[in-house]
Amino acid sequence: MHELTLLPIIFVISLVLTMVGLGGGLFYSPLFLLLGFAPPVAAATSLFLNGVAAMSAAITYWRRKMVDMRTGLALLVASTLAAPAGASLSPLVPARAYTLLLAGIMLAAALRMLRGKKTAVPGRSGPGRRASSLVIGILAGLAIGLMAGLLGIGGGIFIVPLLGTLAGMEVKQAAATSVFVVTFSSFSGFLAHVGLHAMNWAFVLPAALTCFLGGQLGSRLMITRIPPRTIKRIFAVILVLFALKLLQRAIPVI
Repeated sequence: MHELTLLPIIFVISLVLTMVGLGGGLFYSPLFLLLGFAPPVAAATSLFLNGVAAMSAAITYWRRKMVDMRTGLALLVASTLAAPAGASLSPLVPARAYTLLLAGIMLAAALRMLRGKKTAVPGRSGPGRRASSLVIGILAGLAIGLMAGLLGIGGGIFIVPLLGTLAGMEVKQAAATSVFVVTFSSFSGFLAHVGLHAMNWAFVLPAALTCFLGGQLGSRLMITRIPPRTIKRIFAVILVLFALKLLQRAIPVI
């Protein structure tokens, strides 16, 4: 099947994006649409592969105790609750104005990641530190859920910059916490789709194995080989590409 020729590309996508806290959905969907998948099937397939890649990386990060569970769980619950509110607000916001604003936010976040110095989380411990993590997770989750609901996407692209800004998290811990959240949001979205559309499992299952292997390698490279500054640069490039895609949607001549 010609779809299987995409497996090397899928492997590279999952490898690179799991290093920066994503699963790969931003790139899987366009690939599947170009291949001729119907949009709902492309979305369902992308969500499933996104979840597998993120889960694979999250396993490695969890074992290395890199996931901030308190922040991650609060972020997961808050973003899940806020996403419907964002979706309900979307008809009230002019699509072009919102897209331009969001693209600007993404470009600003990319610039911050390229220029910003590492900011450490204050060295508190005990109840004060735990309460701070909980509040940060809730605030970040609400913001991510609203943005994701308005735009109609997953939200992983927002997690790392927000955790860095609000929590002062070191980029590797922010990426590890991000893939933990992305795992659940991706599979939740997939379950909403899977009963409605026929899946090409002859392609999906080999692709899922490829994603799992890419996530394993990407997470291990991030931990042992890739310096934080390089991870920031990779993520900044992804943010810029995503912002340009949004600008193309808002201003077709771009």
